[in-house]
Amino acid sequence: MEQNKKSASVKMALVYATLILLTFLCLFFFYILIINATRSHADLQKGFSFLPGPHFVENIKKVANDGTFPMFRGILNSIIVSGCSAALCTYFSSLTAYGIYAYVFKFKKVAFTFIMAILVMPTQVTAMGFLRLITKMGLYDTLWPLIIPSIASPAVTYFMYSYLQSNLPLSLVEAARIDGSGEFRTFNRIVMPIMQPAVAVQAIFTFVGSWNNYFVPALVIQSKQKATVPILIATLRGADYMNFDSAKIYTMILVAIVPIVIIYLLLSKFIIAGITLGGVKE
Repeated sequence: MEQNKKSASVKMALVYATLILLTFLCLFFFYILIINATRSHADLQKGFSFLPGPHFVENIKKVANDGTFPMFRGILNSIIVSGCSAALCTYFSSLTAYGIYAYVFKFKKVAFTFIMAILVMPTQVTAMGFLRLITKMGLYDTLWPLIIPSIASPAVTYFMYSYLQSNLPLSLVEAARIDGSGEFRTFNRIVMPIMQPAVAVQAIFTFVGSWNNYFVPALVIQSKQKATVPILIATLRGADYMNFDSAKIYTMILVAIVPIVIIYLLLSKFIIAGITLGGVKE
């Protein structure tokens, strides 16, 4: 009996040690980012330091006052693209998942298989065709090609479908129909509130994914006034070596993280519930 207790204690100690180590590794790189954002370019060239420097406000002013670098416009563009993408993606993916789950139609399995097949197709495969399409539609160098495709998201649809399987009894839908509720009213008033944790989780993931997306904006955005945060950071990194300022890059990255942290804090209470319930099936 005592041996079992000791074995259990050792296992718990290993688990806690592993979690502490992983937490340290995750937070350490954020700490480095914050420290580097407070130092000047000359200080950064001297090597790493664990102590913050006095140049954070100066670095912010350098980035904000750079006439060739529209930082605030880039952040606004990213907020618009990421916010709209998160809203459209979660709503239409939930609607698609609900349609596949709650309705019985002839090619139901074929439709679901087709959605899953698209899931494994990399973005690079369709990049050239997508670029030609938006150019012919007159959408090149606009934010629309970054927002509209988010309506179709197989990964989010699959997650929502799994969530519905474990949390939405079809008897509830049938009861709403008997009471005279329309299909869209049932979905918006009954199904969506039930899916709120899953919607919050996927909204965070979609927002972060869109915020950090570099490949598609690099294809379709040409002017700096339409550029998103990853494009602007890449612009700073690709600047002339003589004018290269690493402190500005670290500062821009730190500023770019702030909206993601805010979104996470607002929706974090739904994350554990959404992921846990979405992975449990009756």
